[in-house]
Amino acid sequence: MEALDLHGERAARRGNPSFVWRAGQNRRLDMILHWGLAGRARVAHILVDGCGVGMYVRALTPYADQVSGIDIEAEHLEIAAHNVPTAGLALAAAEMLPHANASIDLVLSHEVLEHVVDDRQAVAEMVRVLRPGGRAVIFVPNRRYPFETHGIYWRGVYHFGNIPLVNYLPDALRNRLAPHVRAYTVAGLRQLLVGLPVRVVHHSQIFPGYDNLVHRRPALGKWLRRITYALEQSPLGGWGLSHLLVIEKVASAERMTRG
Repeated sequence: MEALDLHGERAARRGNPSFVWRAGQNRRLDMILHWGLAGRARVAHILVDGCGVGMYVRALTPYADQVSGIDIEAEHLEIAAHNVPTAGLALAAAEMLPHANASIDLVLSHEVLEHVVDDRQAVAEMVRVLRPGGRAVIFVPNRRYPFETHGIYWRGVYHFGNIPLVNYLPDALRNRLAPHVRAYTVAGLRQLLVGLPVRVVHHSQIFPGYDNLVHRRPALGKWLRRITYALEQSPLGGWGLSHLLVIEKVASAERMTRG
């Protein structure tokens, strides 16, 4: 297997999956279960759309009869197959899911849409495979967050890291610095749903888990968690790291995009 490309060109274009499970992932799992299962203890089939090395596939296994995952990186899937031998994994793009119409109860798209070639088609594919009443839980970067967490290109060279204020620049400038990744406004994300048979169940913004900071400076990291998690319930929550968008498939006659 090739060495994983953590900070190079491919990582810039497609991002890095979660390799470890920490408090931030556990918090997001709670959100996925709350909004995705909608009060049910278990569903028939969950799909992790862009599963990386299988961390969320493994975490969701107790909550479904079948958990599947797709990813565009073969070496990530090789690790995922080792991590979750019972999962149904496939090498595929988000724009062409290898699943039948109306066959999935819950789709998780965790920080994936910002990297795909065609985000509108990727969302349409999620909706296609959902059963009526099934839900998609989508996390994507928030344009209002003060840092671009995927790094930037400067003078043709990729620089990894959290770069401040890039997302506040006009589109033409922002896209020159970060052509490899999208960041979404509320309106821009909702625009992907236009014409699809879905309703919006929930849409909010959430702050990061600060796991690295907690590891280095526990008191500061935990204080920052308490403060920013409280801000999620205020108008300042709109500056969170990621959007959390939950949509539910409806019958065509009930087609709508606003919750």
